Amino acid sequence: MNSCKFMSMRFRLLAAMLGAIALLAACVTTPSKAPVQQRQAVFYPPPPDAPRIQHLATYASARDLESDSGRGGLKDFLLGEEKVDDALVRPYGVAIFDGKIYVADSRAPGLAMFDLKARKFSLNSGSGNGRIQRPINVSIDADGTKYVTDAGRNQVLVFDRSDRFVTAYGDKDTFRPVDVAIVGERLYVADIEHHEVQVLDKRSGKLQFKFGKSGSGEGELLHPTNLKVGPDGDVYVVETSNFRVSRFTAGGKFVRHYGEAGQSPGQFARPKGIALDRAGRIYVGDAAFQNVQIFDNAGRVLTAFGQPSDGSQGLNLPAGVAIDYDNVALFRSLADPKFSIEHLILVVSQFGPNQVDVFGFGKMGGVVYPPDETRDSKPAR
Repeated sequence: MNSCKFMSMRFRLLAAMLGAIALLAACVTTPSKAPVQQRQAVFYPPPPDAPRIQHLATYASARDLESDSGRGGLKDFLLGEEKVDDALVRPYGVAIFDGKIYVADSRAPGLAMFDLKARKFSLNSGSGNGRIQRPINVSIDADGTKYVTDAGRNQVLVFDRSDRFVTAYGDKDTFRPVDVAIVGERLYVADIEHHEVQVLDKRSGKLQFKFGKSGSGEGELLHPTNLKVGPDGDVYVVETSNFRVSRFTAGGKFVRHYGEAGQSPGQFARPKGIALDRAGRIYVGDAAFQNVQIFDNAGRVLTAFGQPSDGSQGLNLPAGVAIDYDNVALFRSLADPKFSIEHLILVVSQFGPNQVDVFGFGKMGGVVYPPDETRDSKPAR
């Protein structure tokens, strides 16, 4: 068989395959009189209560970024399944900056990035001195500098705005870092091994001071796993083994505790991720309860979310939690037209299909909210 006949046969075969796929698609097309049903919006708390949170989107792989005209159907058939490198494996920490969601994936390992504007997924595993071994959390400074806590290297890795490796702070004998918070020229680093928070100079990585020691009393810590700095400038530390959140001043002076061991609202079983919004509300993820509880700054429980009332997939071992005000516009079209989003809540699940869930916090137009729901909770000591 000459090459011309061979090519002609290939084209006829491809045309026949395309025709068969088109015919199959035509056979299963929904009639125009019965439009495709969209999934009903998921709100927390569910109706008839006044909604405060709406689930907006889920990200777990490159496929979640592609438009309806992108990969899928014929393209999947011709190109095959997505690559393992295009999906999260065991995510933990999350942050968002300039339209990009960054996820610390401890099993990939590397810093995964969902570019919401370019609709692309990438994984930065670093190289040479910047090789990432077991990333746990990521925090991003105002200039785009990223600080990644690497429990495999026992260091804080620094990457610039373009995700290029800059330097590393600490060594195997210094600490076992699992989270970092940025305050001005300081880095607050949760050291899970020594049950303390180490405060480093942001430019040099040199130790400035530290606070906390092993124990369960005031000012003591037991396995600090996550931390955030609130709008009041105080440092909020999740102690997984003490089942609580401890609050300190920026100088390391103990202020108060939130929560305790238990199974009732306001109590914890396996607390991990934490975030604070501009009103001082505290968001704490619990890997045992499979939810995120929201407290006002005085410690009162406001609500919880994470498990839809319709039985659909919810949070599964939630870890990292983040709050964002700068990228709301990217998700506004996904919200109910009457639901006004004030800020975003990002929650990472370590297992299940919903590995990065994005929620909107806001209010529904035309709904009367109780006084406790509408007033901002002021930071209190």
